[in-house]
Amino acid sequence: MFFEFGIKDIIDILLVALILYYVYRLMKVSRSLNVFIGIMVFVVLWLVVSQILEMKLLGSIMDKLVSVGVIGLIILFQEDIRKFLYNLGAHRRFKAFQRLFGGSDKKRDKEKLKQIIMPIVMACMSMSKKKVGALIVLQRSTPLDDIVATGERINASVSQRLIENLFFKNSPLHDGAMVIADRQIRAAGCILPVSHDLDIPKELGLRHRAALGITHESDCIAVVVSEETGGISVAIHSHFQLRLTAEKLESILTKEMS
Repeated sequence: MFFEFGIKDIIDILLVALILYYVYRLMKVSRSLNVFIGIMVFVVLWLVVSQILEMKLLGSIMDKLVSVGVIGLIILFQEDIRKFLYNLGAHRRFKAFQRLFGGSDKKRDKEKLKQIIMPIVMACMSMSKKKVGALIVLQRSTPLDDIVATGERINASVSQRLIENLFFKNSPLHDGAMVIADRQIRAAGCILPVSHDLDIPKELGLRHRAALGITHESDCIAVVVSEETGGISVAIHSHFQLRLTAEKLESILTKEMS
């Protein structure tokens, strides 16, 4: 049997390991790591009983549990599976593949992108100096219609003055998040899911947790201006980049939105 081990078997093992790694990451983000460990223990026990010890009665019972358990896990983790597939489809390499066939005018797209990014950067720097809290979510490939529905629809062009007015401390919409999509400010005062990740530094407040929470569920970019310190942060792919300058913020947004 050892000499029959070939290149296909190596590829098979690598693919299984890759799948298990991504499932592990998915479970860790959704705080279901103990469930993942429990599943792995059960699978190992099932393989030992059915393949190594060849216990027919117990093996057949566990076979039935596995077949039913797969359906149960899909139902139990349907939201996490949906997020995983969204993130897979939104991966940078897949988007590059789509652009290859779709085609685009890069110079024109870059100019349009700059018209959106610069007002955001200037507004964030102005609010940072005044220590005005803000949370701006930029939609990418994952639709945020459910988030937009929780706030007040704006549907206006992106401008520095409008962004600052909406986050002004006496504004009724300043506590929620602003969603920018399709080159427009779609809504303000939106409610975001809050991340319960224990690794978030304690000095970061609720706005930062909300910013991280929405990046768990979509491929969007969340820009935060701290009301306490005036610091500017960006959350992308469930990770923070903190204490950003205007140049760094512009660079990140240009790179990630391209």
